[in-house]
Amino acid sequence: MDSTAATPANQPTPAVPLTVTDEQNSALLTDTLNLLGTKSPTGESALTEIDRWIEVLKATERAGLAKVTQELQLVREQLSSADTKTHDLAETLASLGIETGKVAEETTNNYAAPLAQLGKLLMKLGSQLSK
Repeated sequence: MDSTAATPANQPTPAVPLTVTDEQNSALLTDTLNLLGTKSPTGESALTEIDRWIEVLKATERAGLAKVTQELQLVREQLSSADTKTHDLAETLASLGIETGKVAEETTNNYAAPLAQLGKLLMKLGSQLSK
């Protein structure tokens, strides 16, 4: 192989399983709560946070998170689309909040209260958007 040859543009990204520690889970949850607590998070910061959550949820082996992951992916699509109706995004956020609340109810560790808070914030945001 010639060392001066250009690197192909389409380098495959190796699929490496993501390992997430409890500290990383806590940091992600705290970051998300802080982001939602700001007056007006930017679209870019929201998409970055959604991407982080999708990757973490894909890496977990816990049952019952498929609906949350699906709702997150839908929120991401809606935020990325120029023709998304506010009402549709509001409904998706509310649904994501409900699903997050269900996960919080089933959680037995230190994540229950912050997840419940996150669920409530998502439902509140959905409600505010639908007005």
